[in-house]
Amino acid sequence: MIEAVGLTKRYGDKTAVYNLSFQVRPGSVTGFLGPNGSGKSTTMRMILGLDNPTAGQVTIGGYPYRKLPNAPRQVGALLDAKAVHGGRAARNHLLSLAQLSGIPARRVDEVLGVVGLQDVAGRRSKGFSLGMGQRLGIAAALLGDPQVLLFDEPVNGLDPEGILWVRNLMKSLAAEGRTVFVSSHLMSEMALTADHLIVIGRGQLLADMSVKDFIAANSAGFARVRTPDTEPQLREKLSTALAEAGGQVLPEQDGALRVTGLPLPRISDIAHDTDVRLWELSPHQASLEEAYMRMTQGAVDYRSTIDQKAGLQQPLPPGAQPPMPVPGQGQPGWYAPPPPQQGGQPFAAPQGGPGPYGAPGAPAAAPGADAPNPYAQHAPQAPQGQAQPPAAPPQAPAQPPVAPAPVAPSAPAAPTKPEDAR
Repeated sequence: MIEAVGLTKRYGDKTAVYNLSFQVRPGSVTGFLGPNGSGKSTTMRMILGLDNPTAGQVTIGGYPYRKLPNAPRQVGALLDAKAVHGGRAARNHLLSLAQLSGIPARRVDEVLGVVGLQDVAGRRSKGFSLGMGQRLGIAAALLGDPQVLLFDEPVNGLDPEGILWVRNLMKSLAAEGRTVFVSSHLMSEMALTADHLIVIGRGQLLADMSVKDFIAANSAGFARVRTPDTEPQLREKLSTALAEAGGQVLPEQDGALRVTGLPLPRISDIAHDTDVRLWELSPHQASLEEAYMRMTQGAVDYRSTIDQKAGLQQPLPPGAQPPMPVPGQGQPGWYAPPPPQQGGQPFAAPQGGPGPYGAPGAPAAAPGADAPNPYAQHAPQAPQGQAQPPAAPPQAPAQPPVAPAPVAPSAPAAPTKPEDAR
């Protein structure tokens, strides 16, 4: 059993944990919950003797961790899956831990098989994925076959099969009479794994109770009632009757009714007495996540805000116009133009063939005609009342282009057009 009494830890002027007292009993999985920065990791480090408490004490089986004889044989822990020498193979890493604790070498192969790493036992851990590193850390915690186990985010990086395996592993360890203490931010997983909860916020204890009691104390159950959709007058009739009986009735978006303050048998009797047929009458209770959010909403230190895009943009200088939207952008079939080319011909698709990035190409041009530019934008129409610019005279396709005239080095060369036929 793990027992903390008046546990307090300060770092300078910051109090990470304050007057924390709880017990973690054997035979059940105890979940350790709290927002980021609430002091969960600090508490687990003090349990394992990695940090000295400023005040109070925490014991395992009646002894501080540092005074336990051969502590790795009695306590197994996973706090940081990356706390492994990257150049050491998985088996050698576990073997070194076993030799330090007097654990037989055969136990190394046993735990590698338990966590599913027997096929990669000879690989260096620096090449492991996040999930493989988690499995190696769990293997190290199980190495001494301890009676007390502590896990900090054990399912981090695991695939669904690995998450299910960890869940069943925790339950089986607790069923053997071991003390299992698990910290996690996955409320849905804690609801399926934990039997008891210890919740802290800003270093102080918020709750110490079973999962069922925690949800009941921090949420309000309700009944969902549905009447025939083809007869809306029945819904109004039932709503009035339920309100007169002391219930609180709220309509939902799909036409059902949310009823609180009345048990299901009473709702059924009222519907029968008012001659209203029911299509649905079902109880609903908040999830662990909803209950947790409701309890810890005042103990969250790091809150996200709405990203106001307008506040992140630089204001335009006086007199500047906002950029014109690209014609056709966002519409089906629109593709971004290719990047500008450094010399040579610009990127273009064959006439009549598929265009860039899979876009349909332009139709084949008639012989002797210039190929249309698929990325050209139409000139904006002049406002009414202004004279239209004169159209360019027709160009003679047979006349060869005239070479550009030399210009001064200080000015960029301007493109030239073929001479007009006279």
